[in-house]
Amino acid sequence: MKATITLIELKSPFHFFSLSYKALKIMQQMKSSNHLEYKNTGFWTKHYTMTLWKSEEDLKAFAMSGAHLQAMKESKSIAKEIKTLTLDTNELPNWKTAKKMLENVKGISY
Repeated sequence: MKATITLIELKSPFHFFSLSYKALKIMQQMKSSNHLEYKNTGFWTKHYTMTLWKSEEDLKAFAMSGAHLQAMKESKSIAKEIKTLTLDTNELPNWKTAKKMLENVKGISY
């Protein structure tokens, strides 16, 4: 199984509304995906997601299509930085561990 942990740091707290709209569309897409578990948390300008997938193929099929793909293409307009980590695991880590893991990931800065 594969887990993906993501941080998106917004350029401004005012971009939260755009992020929320994109997240709503992504959640609609996720309902028909093969994900096993999903969690999110965040406040102000830092927002995190974790998703557990049956396989890397399922993860890629989701990430590279629909609302998620569109949000990735538009992320430069709202994001200051994005970090993503994919790992082999049978369960999602707790938030403290996940955030610590992302500290060592080189992100995409805009």
